[in-house]
Amino acid sequence: MGRTVAPFSQILLTEFQSWRGFRRALDREGREAFDRLFAAAKFHLPAMIYASRTTPLEAILMGILVEQQKALHELQEAARKLEAPVKPPSDLPA
Repeated sequence: MGRTVAPFSQILLTEFQSWRGFRRALDREGREAFDRLFAAAKFHLPAMIYASRTTPLEAILMGILVEQQKALHELQEAARKLEAPVKPPSDLPA
């Protein structure tokens, strides 16, 4: 018989819990940020399963990084739009 593999969502939870001491040492704001990072990883469970890494933390961190990159890109695009010169409408008299 083949061995049973835990669902990756359970592996993610186990990994989160293994960082309990680290999380506890953070201040409130740090704990909230830490929780958001692991929550972001959940968006990429199918990719983590497909990656089939020996060390699950590698896949979890990559999922977190993907979400961070998406957020960074959105912020960069928003900043570009704010920095774009405002052109006056061409139908107004000069």
